[in-house]
Amino acid sequence: MPDGLRQRFNFEETVSPVKQRTTSRDVLLLLGLTVAAFVVHGYHPYVEDAEIYLPGIKKMLHPEMYAQNTGFFASHAGMTLFPNLIAASIRVTHLPFDWALLLWQFLCVFFLLLASWRIGRLLLGSKLAAWGGAALVASLLTLPVAGTALYIMDQYLNTRSLSAAAVMMMVASIIERRYIPAVLWGVFTAAVHPLMFVFGAGFGAILFLVRLTPVHKEQRDLVFAALLPLSLFPPMSPQYHEALLTRSYFFLARWAWYEWLGLLAPFAVFWCFGRIARKRNLLEMEQVCRAANIFSAIMAVASLLTMLPAFERFTLLQPMRYLHPMYILMAVLGGGLLAQSVLQRHAWRWLVLFVPLCGGMFYAQRQVFPGSQHLELPWRAPSNPWVQAFVWIRQNTPPDAYFALNPRHMDLQGEDEHGFRALSERSMLADAAKDSGVVTMFPAMADTWKEQMRAQAGWSGFQRQDFARLHRDYGVTWVVLDQGNTLGLACPYRNQRVEVCRVD
Repeated sequence: MPDGLRQRFNFEETVSPVKQRTTSRDVLLLLGLTVAAFVVHGYHPYVEDAEIYLPGIKKMLHPEMYAQNTGFFASHAGMTLFPNLIAASIRVTHLPFDWALLLWQFLCVFFLLLASWRIGRLLLGSKLAAWGGAALVASLLTLPVAGTALYIMDQYLNTRSLSAAAVMMMVASIIERRYIPAVLWGVFTAAVHPLMFVFGAGFGAILFLVRLTPVHKEQRDLVFAALLPLSLFPPMSPQYHEALLTRSYFFLARWAWYEWLGLLAPFAVFWCFGRIARKRNLLEMEQVCRAANIFSAIMAVASLLTMLPAFERFTLLQPMRYLHPMYILMAVLGGGLLAQSVLQRHAWRWLVLFVPLCGGMFYAQRQVFPGSQHLELPWRAPSNPWVQAFVWIRQNTPPDAYFALNPRHMDLQGEDEHGFRALSERSMLADAAKDSGVVTMFPAMADTWKEQMRAQAGWSGFQRQDFARLHRDYGVTWVVLDQGNTLGLACPYRNQRVEVCRVD
């Protein structure tokens, strides 16, 4: 076979661990893999934490929005340049808001897969391994990361979408010893998600130190444990302690046994991968596995310390979430080793592995969002009745309308965790789902949240006078109710599930 054709079609050629090239064909294949990842895992731009992040962007684009209770999303927005970046891109490109969200999410998935592809090729030395790692990451985007309440990549745009891709690009640059790009990716990560930057930079620093440490001197590992920054444990007030208790995943003592397994298993996985790397004389991969276990040990100690009352305040930094980049790295190395040792160049073996795996992940996501389209794309009319009501509110109520609705509406069957503020672009009284999470990060909001939750206590039994009280005490002008419970209120919109009513 001519050399040109061999180079074009041979996925198994070895590459330098420091220097590599990404061809246009590679980019096209990664774009196709990104599309496939969307098809498998779905796209839901206004669910879960989007309720916290998207109002900050909309408020930046339209300052007249959200006249009340802005603290429940502005607190997060003020800690990151994420809303500034997305808002600026919309102003520059003039893209509709929903199209801009889709494009950004697509780019985040693409760059995460590109980083995974680069890491797999660098550490395992072949394109075959690179595609195995990237394919496994693409198949597992919505894999839960132990008990951290995180996926590898969410089904919607948020700060973690950007930071996941940026951290892995930073790791790839460190492996290549291209430290200027690594610093630039680190600066970007710090700007959009400071906490994930700490984890990414911490792992990068350990990897750099491991390279300076002879791999045969196991006793040197104890030196790294001494880097644990105990000064990060300030005292905790009783009020803040009460707020933290609303999030059980902050506390290791509340994790289920299988979540503990998700915490401990990476140590064994990286140890095994390190032994394989040593047998194959893959020095870079062995160093990365060694660094991963040292970094994980340091962070695991920090996480375990949060179980002690004296150090409970450290839960604010959620140290267990260090597992996020470690899970991505495990998928990259695991997929690469499978590709080299088992799948090889046999297409049927790839199908036998990835078709059932992707089918299972697809099925799991349909169970998470059973009342919504799997791909909630900008050009598709919403099928979820709650979303339909929220969109009607955005189009037919005044911008200064102030809403109240079931404080646990995001947990109701069929609502599928869609955020009211993000979709309707209207203010609402505090809720029990996402606003309580804001309080755990920003204790100054605790009094406001508790007061408004008390005002909405017993929502399911509210009568007309209760809504009048909300109007009198808080200025609430509209409510969203279960269909058929109007209680004499004027309700200009209703569907099979909910109705939107005025409060005078």
